[in-house]
Amino acid sequence: MPKRPDVLYLADMAEATGEIAYFVSDLTEEAFIGAPDSRTRRAVLQCLIVLGEAAARLSQDLRDRHPQVDWRGVADMRNFVVHQYFGITWPIVWATATRNVPTLAAQIRDVLDQEGGTQFSG
Repeated sequence: MPKRPDVLYLADMAEATGEIAYFVSDLTEEAFIGAPDSRTRRAVLQCLIVLGEAAARLSQDLRDRHPQVDWRGVADMRNFVVHQYFGITWPIVWATATRNVPTLAAQIRDVLDQEGGTQFSG
């Protein structure tokens, strides 16, 4: 199976950051954590998995050209979510979604702009 172009992984990341922003946009931390319906929490987790999976599949060359992005941290969060699922603490997920993801979203847009993938930066 041929490797996908980096710009498509970056587009996946841009989409996932946008979805996370949408999912948490009208919530407080208390509403996110305490909601009896877990759909939003699970949706945010799925987007974090997509972010980490895409980051891990980017070429080393691209990651080296853009060291300002914490590619390893993004991939590590995915690994934590997948492998330590029962150890997830929702305040950490909230903080990631509301503090780290907006920064990552801006960085991904910048990388897409620099890599010629502006049509994907939404």
